Amino acid sequence: MTIQTALVQGTKLLEDEAIPVPRLTAEVLLMHALRVERAYLYAHSDDELTEVAWIHYGRYLHERLKGKPTQYITGHQEFYGRDFRVTRDVLIPRPETEHLVEAAMARIRPGDVVVDVGTGSGAIAITLSFETRGRIFATDISPAALCVARANAAHLSASVGFLACDLAAGLRDRGVDVLVSNPPYVPATDRPSLQREVRDYEPPVALYGGPTGLEIYGRLIQEATRVLKSGGWLLMELGYNSLDAVRAMLQSDWTEISVAHDLAGFPRVLAARFATVE
Repeated sequence: MTIQTALVQGTKLLEDEAIPVPRLTAEVLLMHALRVERAYLYAHSDDELTEVAWIHYGRYLHERLKGKPTQYITGHQEFYGRDFRVTRDVLIPRPETEHLVEAAMARIRPGDVVVDVGTGSGAIAITLSFETRGRIFATDISPAALCVARANAAHLSASVGFLACDLAAGLRDRGVDVLVSNPPYVPATDRPSLQREVRDYEPPVALYGGPTGLEIYGRLIQEATRVLKSGGWLLMELGYNSLDAVRAMLQSDWTEISVAHDLAGFPRVLAARFATVE
């Protein structure tokens, strides 16, 4: 079995089961089995696979055919040009979340205290630690997720402080300049209709935002009014069709409300400035 034959056969198996981007997926899984870069596959296409490599590749294909996301098989996902470790304890970082990072970058000043609420893999917080001059912290309710985030920060040599708590419960009043979050926003009632890769593999605590998908937004906004300094920013990633409901939660304490859209034209990020100190 040569590398080229393994790629052809793997691609055909994935195609037959309607797995998206079958050729690329086969390449990534074979790269992972061989522990090589993509160029190696084509420079050595006539090389014979070792028995060990074939066993690993076959197992990875079987896992993907059963619905396991490629990122959980390889344990890696790129975000904002950096490689992040991911496990089933954290959501897989999505490209759309880079819009949230960029909206936060535009508002963070040198020395600002910035908190990423519900950090998961740490992708947002770690990216902001490299791309801004803020003092970056991150929270998560899941100790397992925080272990992944800390490992990513250590691997990338990022300066981020981590805190285990529910949303912003562990933060002191009026101590934050910028609060950033990609909160759970999938309605629990949508679970049966989700892709199996999401429904069966990604952590429910990071997916579901309550019966309507809006419940965490309400709690997060309430927490933000406690921890943000006057003039501080709240930035949240938006779920599908949630803009109007979330914007309605922002009362008179909030000004300079703006929305950024993703490349597909959907409202993706809501930013608002806190204007009142009680």
